[in-house]
Amino acid sequence: MIRVLLVDDHPVVRAGYARLLEQTGDISVVAEASNAEQGYALAQADPLPEVIVADLSMPGAGGLDLIRRVLARDARARILVFSMHDSEPLVRRAFEAGALGFVSKSSAPEMLVQAVRAVHAGRRLVSPDLAPLLASPAQTSDGLLSQLTEREFVLFRLLAEGRSLAECARALKLSVKTVSNYQSTIRDKLGVGTSAALAHLAIRTGVIKSSGQAL
Repeated sequence: MIRVLLVDDHPVVRAGYARLLEQTGDISVVAEASNAEQGYALAQADPLPEVIVADLSMPGAGGLDLIRRVLARDARARILVFSMHDSEPLVRRAFEAGALGFVSKSSAPEMLVQAVRAVHAGRRLVSPDLAPLLASPAQTSDGLLSQLTEREFVLFRLLAEGRSLAECARALKLSVKTVSNYQSTIRDKLGVGTSAALAHLAIRTGVIKSSGQAL
């Protein structure tokens, strides 16, 4: 039986995923979390989940930071991203952070089941609709975003969403001074001088939607 942890901030959505996975007969949803912080704690709980299925858009630091933290603690953890936010920079960043699979929520339900089994077996899997995004070198904003480290990219996303430095510091468990220093580095690397310009770049590259919702 494959033990799965579901991390998604929508209870109804989680319930639907759980039913879908449980009815297979070989997958058991052993825990559910509504944000990255809960997900990180439950990733260490008993029984230890064998596959973590996580969205990217959640309260707090979000799915990318969850991937980084879980794998920093246990490099053997197997994480599958299942998200409606599937722009090229996010798919690439998820894999760079250490995810083993990425499935778009627009995929057929059977794709999630297939992906959980593949990731459990240690195989990398990308849903067919996303594969073309990874078939060629990154095209994102002339490579600007590729200059950011994983931590800088997570902070870039939060700042673009309109979070204050204090809110970012709480989400990432850093000091405000450290976040401020990161912000300066990010702006220098991206060549943007204002929060508005940073948000515009994030929208243009698909990191956030025009409403300001972080991915």
